Amino acid sequence: MPHQGRALLDAVQIEVTPEDSVRVGSLLSGQADVVRYVQAQDEAQVEAAGVELHAPQTNGVNNSLSIRFTQETLSDIRVRQALIAGTNRAEVVETIYTDHYPLATSTLSSGASGYLDTSEHLAYDPQRAVELLEEAGWSEGPDGIRVKDGEPLRLVVNEAAPQPRSFEALTLISQQWQQIGVDLQILRADAGTYAEAILDPDQVHLFHSMVGRADLDVIKSQYHSENRNTLLNRVGDEPVADAELEDLLEAVASEADPDQRIANTEAVQTYLAENAYVIPLFEEPQVYGAGTHVRDFGWESVARPSWYQTWLDE
Repeated sequence: MPHQGRALLDAVQIEVTPEDSVRVGSLLSGQADVVRYVQAQDEAQVEAAGVELHAPQTNGVNNSLSIRFTQETLSDIRVRQALIAGTNRAEVVETIYTDHYPLATSTLSSGASGYLDTSEHLAYDPQRAVELLEEAGWSEGPDGIRVKDGEPLRLVVNEAAPQPRSFEALTLISQQWQQIGVDLQILRADAGTYAEAILDPDQVHLFHSMVGRADLDVIKSQYHSENRNTLLNRVGDEPVADAELEDLLEAVASEADPDQRIANTEAVQTYLAENAYVIPLFEEPQVYGAGTHVRDFGWESVARPSWYQTWLDE
């Protein structure tokens, strides 16, 4: 019978430890019973020490790059398609992360409600990427970076501090894009500069983010112009640039029938994929390390810890 009644632990003491090395060191020395956010590069060390790793999925919108199509260069679908075709997502996952970070096959995690496989739109094909950029009028410049009307094909993406190894992943993608003639710059800025820049499609052209939520509404939460608006479908007080996307997102939230809501969610994923609006990278887990004396450690639907049934075998 599942545990009933009061929680088995008398209390849970939480300490905020931003430094990865300190956090992992606390776990390995026994000062901490459980730590959240074991970085991919630390997993082997933690497992070698006999500590258990738990990596539940967040089951929402995948770790992705939202392509701001309201920006002039990115308004051309051929350019957006080229960026997707020029991204070796498998290499990113295999180089920067571990098996706990499955390759994304859609904007939604495969464990999320309403998930639809759209991987046919995400294939790595650098030759096709070059062809698309040529068709769009971007010719190779003397330094290898493509040029159109005298302007280089230079794009900016934000480093997403809350996302695991964001800078390392974006650095590898920038190296991949150099092979097709795209100069990708990574914005690393103070909080004030960052908050202002990410709202301007001419300053941050691609937005690195994810969001975990169990409800079907998660996809609207990420892309609707009045929510997170990661695509910047609406900029300031301007009207939305893509009204059809807005309608599809609102249909997910406004429909009462569960089956129709799933169908509406699938329609959004299809639309995002066909219009090359998003580059999904991987399904993001929450990776915890727990001492072997921590029993029945659990989590809820978006991988936040659940302590109700947990107990310590000391």
